[in-house]
Amino acid sequence: MKFEEYLDTLPKNVLSGEDVQLPEKTFREIFKFAALGKEDTFYHLGCHDEKGIEIANKEFNVKKAIGIDNNPEKIKNGKNNINEKKIDVELIYQNIQETDLSDATVILFWFTDEEIINEMTQKFKELKPETKIITIWGPLPNYLPDKVNFPYIINKIPFEKAKNLQEQLLAVFGVKCIDFVTAWEFAERYTKSMSGSEIKNDRFLTILQTLIIWINAKELGVTCTEEIPESIRTYIGIMKMHFDIDFEYLLK
Repeated sequence: MKFEEYLDTLPKNVLSGEDVQLPEKTFREIFKFAALGKEDTFYHLGCHDEKGIEIANKEFNVKKAIGIDNNPEKIKNGKNNINEKKIDVELIYQNIQETDLSDATVILFWFTDEEIINEMTQKFKELKPETKIITIWGPLPNYLPDKVNFPYIINKIPFEKAKNLQEQLLAVFGVKCIDFVTAWEFAERYTKSMSGSEIKNDRFLTILQTLIIWINAKELGVTCTEEIPESIRTYIGIMKMHFDIDFEYLLK
């Protein structure tokens, strides 16, 4: 099957990130990267439960921690946990597009829905200068990242416009061109950051992400060579032979 057809076999809520809970280690890495601290008002948009805001409150001593999610069951369960643990944080059942973020200094925003991303990017522009928007895997569309520790990315207000997708991509990876080694390294970083205790699929996911990174770079004309690296051909073959996922057509 073609790669797009494979994606269609996956649950839509997983692709959108709706049911993907970040591991606690990932929250800690993100908060250290963002230098989260006692002067910060932190918002986790699409929080699922209280885990992220609890860590922000307990371990990073933020002034205020708020989680927003439009899933009433998750918010209800999260509030029950907060009450049991007596944590001074806030969970709100709400669509993130309706949330008042005017007091935010740091926002964690991990969504894949293009419409939501574009709508929220416009909303973020109205926030006070130096507010940090943390994303995972990619920066906000059309803007250069202020700081990167891949897969974690910070865009600060006011946003700096990228000249084109090529400039944005190379700014994320911090290189002049993308080769197989770069693609593999960054794919592995993403896999490790997202994986919990269940790691049996990590290599599969790393290969998948490596191919996505390199092929996207090739389409944008920012690979280090026009020739397809032997390693890329090998992994395309593995995906086709063992998983019936076809990437070959994307190289034509």
